[in-house]
Amino acid sequence: MSITLEGDWGGRVLSKRSFDPRHIDVGKVPLCAMGEYELGAGLWLVGIGPGDLGHMTERAKSVAKSCSKRYLEGYTAVIPPDQENKLEEFVGPWEKAMRPLVENPEEILDLAAKEPVALMVVGDPMQATTHIDLEARCLEKGVAFEVIPGMSATTLAVSLSGLQSYRFGRQVTLPYPYGDYLAISPLEMIDANYVSGLHTLLLLDLDPTGMGFDPPKPMQPYQAFEVLKAMVKKFLDEKGMKESLQIPVEEWDAILISDIGTDSQRVASGNLADLAELQGGWIHTLILPSEMSLNEREAYERRLL
Repeated sequence: MSITLEGDWGGRVLSKRSFDPRHIDVGKVPLCAMGEYELGAGLWLVGIGPGDLGHMTERAKSVAKSCSKRYLEGYTAVIPPDQENKLEEFVGPWEKAMRPLVENPEEILDLAAKEPVALMVVGDPMQATTHIDLEARCLEKGVAFEVIPGMSATTLAVSLSGLQSYRFGRQVTLPYPYGDYLAISPLEMIDANYVSGLHTLLLLDLDPTGMGFDPPKPMQPYQAFEVLKAMVKKFLDEKGMKESLQIPVEEWDAILISDIGTDSQRVASGNLADLAELQGGWIHTLILPSEMSLNEREAYERRLL
């Protein structure tokens, strides 16, 4: 059995076992005790959009301001440093939450059981497994949980590319190599999309350590190019020639989207070798097209370097 949590900010369906039945009124319980300037206890996952804080909705600002404690999650996605420095002007004082605090959230949940807590997330908050896990943790502890959606950088990237959204396959993250270890599973996913006639949205890694402790060091286009070349070489060495990988990486069609949602946003298409030489930008996303339709090819050519 489930109950619907209701409130002025929307509702969610959560398991009845997470709450004291004595507080349930006809199968429904308020999400938060809402006042004009006050929220009740709970964890609010607040999407702040990508890039410029101007993309943050009024609803997101209002909820974050009204919470008594605010964290900015800083390892699954990031905003430019100048925007991070302005965040306090929008919502009030906040603290950075890196991977250990978010993946072991007892401190956050204990606080959220007593007062409203905002965990602000760059982009749209429920696109990371980590944040979906927080919903489950709240259910287990009987902590109210609500999501305030934000504009997604991945949605923006697809729109800016000029390619058709329905023709994208599985989204892939390109990780930094770790020591001598180089995973080829991202390449296999890219190839699976390609042979299925689907484009790939390729998110470039933010953390060379893979630990989520340190400030981000977003992968640059030239690094992504080198990683992809190394992956193809390793794949061919280990598994032999594959028809779909016969085109040299240098000649792959690609679209590079840099600093999405900021004043310095840039969209450029071309072969991967040429895009790898582009300088500037902080956070980058690559799109690797499969076979393009006529309209898509025309859009691609309008974005050529």
